[in-house]
Amino acid sequence: MSTKKMQKKAEKLLTSYRKKKLKLVTAESCTGGMLATTLTGVPGASDVFERGFVTYSDASKADLLGVPTTTIARHGSVSAEVAEAMARGALDHANADLAIAITGVAGPGGGTKKKPVGLVYLAVASRHYKDAVVEKRTFKGKRDAVRSRSVDRSLTILKKLQAFF
Repeated sequence: MSTKKMQKKAEKLLTSYRKKKLKLVTAESCTGGMLATTLTGVPGASDVFERGFVTYSDASKADLLGVPTTTIARHGSVSAEVAEAMARGALDHANADLAIAITGVAGPGGGTKKKPVGLVYLAVASRHYKDAVVEKRTFKGKRDAVRSRSVDRSLTILKKLQAFF
């Protein structure tokens, strides 16, 4: 998806969240802040976007978001469990209603048979619901495509979930 189309998608998302008075926080690993950049590229985003965490290393996931090091050791930083813990940690460290987390293997290196390049976990946690939503995706393409598709999918998930508020 082009940057222009993604900005439009972010603008629509922020408009619907604004109407519902929802606040959002992001926790990003493989996207390195690309989702936060997309959201904050929309004028007036500050009344919806509360803050963003870029937790690229395992240590930063633990330090900034409180992801248990045992969870990282047991499941790996690219896992459903870590994605959910990132989302919950972001929510714990922000004044927001929803948190979305992204962790994955963007490539070109770092992939394994079990966790190939393109594998991404996205998780959303909410103050209003006990259960988190976690999604596993494998995106095709090179590093920039994996990162861009992760951001696009995040915007889609957030748009769908706003119907519950």
